Amino acid sequence: MVKGTELFVKALREEGVDTLFAYPGGQAIDLFDALYGQEDIELIIPRHEQALIHAADGYARSTGKTGVCLVTSGPGASNLVTGIATANYDSVPLVCFTGQVPLGLLGNDAFQEVDIVGITNSICKYSVTVRKREDLGRIIKEAFYIARTGRPGPVVVDLPKDIQNGLGSDEYPKEVSMRGYKPSEGVHAGQLKKALAELKKAKKPLFLAGGGVNISGANESMTKLVDITGIPVVTTIMGKGAVPCRHELYLGNIGIHGSYAADRAVNECDVLFSIGTRFNDRITGKISEFAPNAKIIHIDIDPASISKNIVVDIPIVADAKLAINAMLGHVTPMKTGRWTEQVLEWKKAHPVNMDKYEGLTPEKIIRYINENFDSPIVATDVGQNQLWVTQYFEPQGNGKLLTSGGLGTMGYGLPAAIGAKLANPSQTVITISGDGGIQMNIQELATAMVYGLQVIIVVLNNGYLGNVRQWQEIFYGKRYSGTCLKYRRSCGRNCGKEGGDAKCPPYIPDFIKLAESYDAHGIRIFKEDGIKKAFDYALEFKDGPTIIECIIDSDANVFPMIPAGKGLADMIMF
Repeated sequence: MVKGTELFVKALREEGVDTLFAYPGGQAIDLFDALYGQEDIELIIPRHEQALIHAADGYARSTGKTGVCLVTSGPGASNLVTGIATANYDSVPLVCFTGQVPLGLLGNDAFQEVDIVGITNSICKYSVTVRKREDLGRIIKEAFYIARTGRPGPVVVDLPKDIQNGLGSDEYPKEVSMRGYKPSEGVHAGQLKKALAELKKAKKPLFLAGGGVNISGANESMTKLVDITGIPVVTTIMGKGAVPCRHELYLGNIGIHGSYAADRAVNECDVLFSIGTRFNDRITGKISEFAPNAKIIHIDIDPASISKNIVVDIPIVADAKLAINAMLGHVTPMKTGRWTEQVLEWKKAHPVNMDKYEGLTPEKIIRYINENFDSPIVATDVGQNQLWVTQYFEPQGNGKLLTSGGLGTMGYGLPAAIGAKLANPSQTVITISGDGGIQMNIQELATAMVYGLQVIIVVLNNGYLGNVRQWQEIFYGKRYSGTCLKYRRSCGRNCGKEGGDAKCPPYIPDFIKLAESYDAHGIRIFKEDGIKKAFDYALEFKDGPTIIECIIDSDANVFPMIPAGKGLADMIMF
């Protein structure tokens, strides 16, 4: 007979957990006591629970393993909510353990009691409170199985204190048998045959690769599919890297900040062969005008994602890699000469760039990363910084793009980069953030320092919450409400930009001094010729993070863009 806490530790070992992102508290203290001295499971203690789960998320996305969290009850658990929703939207496998008050106190408004299962039920793949000690091992086994199979996602396991301390068997199950959960494990041959027949008839075919291609590790297979067929390919932002970004037939991202060639190709194709995408509104624009001339084929691991937003003609429920590999044995070169020539002409005539802006631009910074780092992992925050990265970063080799695509979570970038660096210590890890987003979890500079993590933090500082400012400029008559981060009460209620930055107070904080206060390094650059110097400086400091603060034009915008409620044909180029 062993305590529940001892079985918990055994379960982590059996599931191959080597890194546990955790924060202690009263209702988790016994679990931490059981972990004391366990040298094969490294405890990573951040400075905030939201950062903790984003770090577990970055660990999971960069490795394909399941990220694991442990927090206490009440605010410890509720601080995970944003990270759970972030992982759920982007299909990231996480198992989140939360301490809970004893069963006898549930529902009595006990100190630090919240119904975390009820709170997270709609934003995770599965959530459960363990109510019997004899069920503990089975439930943990099921949690890991559910998190990583089918469409991956976060699972919440709530552990009341009396379950943790209860005595019971030390047996941990070897197998999982769940009547109500049977993830798809094959490819429907008949549906695939229909899809290939439709593709063969196409005059203007187009592949759309989503995040499911990356999650399933189907990048090499997807590239072979494009090479054999000669069909052009576009990606969602989560699908970037599904084929090499410099592949001749790759047209770029689609959606509200997609490339001209990619969005126009979707509008004019006659067969859209989509793999591993949810067709969310950031991708489709106005649904009634999406791919208006196309028969749509959709492969996705999650049957609930098919025809949820875009009604498709041929649905195929399957893992992306299994489906693509099944296709490879049947596809042949397509005769799409004029169509291919046309889309490549659009790509050449309308490249995505920031040539209209002078001086230091995000494009120049990101292209420097592409050209000078071998297979870096790049994590982004959310806002203009994210959009520029998705436009210009070119993942290659083992390099990856980690970004909050579905929920758009500010504060994601730095902790996700920390998780990725812990999992991939020999790879260069860079986070690119705005001056707003970086401050939402900037306390994690301490985490990076205490664990000696060389994370390069690029802060694109334009003094604004830039993405909202861009919309205010274009659609709200330049009424910059709540977006200037230099604002102080002394600025007045109607602060505008007419007077220029000369009237503006100094920016708070001083990111360089802030970095130094954490014993980290920092450097500020204003011009393009400072980019190399800054990255060289960051690479010299191997025992902690470096902030590279890049002062960029506050008027720099992300183009192309699609206005809200409009279709992909309504693109604003500048």
